[in-house]
Amino acid sequence: MEEQLQAIIAETESALASVEARSQLDQVKATIIGGNGKLTVLMKGIAAVPKEERPAFGQAVNKAKKQIESLLTQTAESLDNAEDAAALGKTADVTLPPSGNYIGGLHPLTQTKRRIASIFRQIGFTVAEATEVETEWFCFDALNTPEDHPARDEQDTLYFPKESRFGNVSRKTEEAYVLRTHTSSVQIRTMLKEKPPIRVIAPGRCFRRDTVDATHSANFHQVEGLYVDKKVTVRDLKAVLDHLLRELFGKEVKTRLRPSFFPFTEPSFEVDLYSSNLGRLSNKWIEIMGCGMVDPKVFENVDIDSKEWSGFAFGIGIERVAMMLHGIDDIRHFYQNDLRFLSQF
Repeated sequence: MEEQLQAIIAETESALASVEARSQLDQVKATIIGGNGKLTVLMKGIAAVPKEERPAFGQAVNKAKKQIESLLTQTAESLDNAEDAAALGKTADVTLPPSGNYIGGLHPLTQTKRRIASIFRQIGFTVAEATEVETEWFCFDALNTPEDHPARDEQDTLYFPKESRFGNVSRKTEEAYVLRTHTSSVQIRTMLKEKPPIRVIAPGRCFRRDTVDATHSANFHQVEGLYVDKKVTVRDLKAVLDHLLRELFGKEVKTRLRPSFFPFTEPSFEVDLYSSNLGRLSNKWIEIMGCGMVDPKVFENVDIDSKEWSGFAFGIGIERVAMMLHGIDDIRHFYQNDLRFLSQF
């Protein structure tokens, strides 16, 4: 094991020696300590280690991880210093006339969010927002997510220190606060405040512990939706989602539902999209969102009679929609504030 750790550290040092840009640094980080990185895979193998050897194994892996993170930080600082030095080395011609004023515009994510909200408003949905700091009850318990579910692990969710207090009303006397991992918590708050029938969407920012790469970000945006009424069926769910996706991507779009699992819906589905007008994603099935019929346990948690009322819920990533609409292949473009990119929208 020690030899494996030293080999990973040596590989990291060797890779960092040739790094000249942030994109290269991100690639090294993903390769070593990303979700499927070499050190991460080794850490996940702790279950196969004899019980008496696990403490030593954990200490050795954590020591190696700290050493690797230190190397990554040093390299990032070196890149920043090099960029600062290059900027300071440039000279300005003070005789040049000033450049003209730029006309501002909406960020592509804001445009996409407003477009989705407009589509749902046209069919009777309202828009709801709530706090980005949530209690465990609103984020997990009320949504039928058990305490041992992987989504509640600190490797996936950002928890605040136990002494933190934000005044959120909850049904637990003592619990942790988190940065919400989805806007489904807004649906819970809506059902507690309003009586059925309910048609609501909840757009907003979400947060998860994730390695940043071309398709993942620790800070992202979602639109979650909820429909509660009498005798709601899967047919109603598919009709609403078909309407959304055809308004976004064109009338020729085809959709299909694949069985899946989410703690808060039963049955649950993944929605796939097929279109000939999606550039490099054309003419193949692409996963676009998750959905399902609201689990009776969720209704029970918000005092709605599941024998009288039924409903469906869904969630779609705003970044994912924007990337598909505009042919963008790297989610990081949205957050770099580069006018050369933003001025295209």
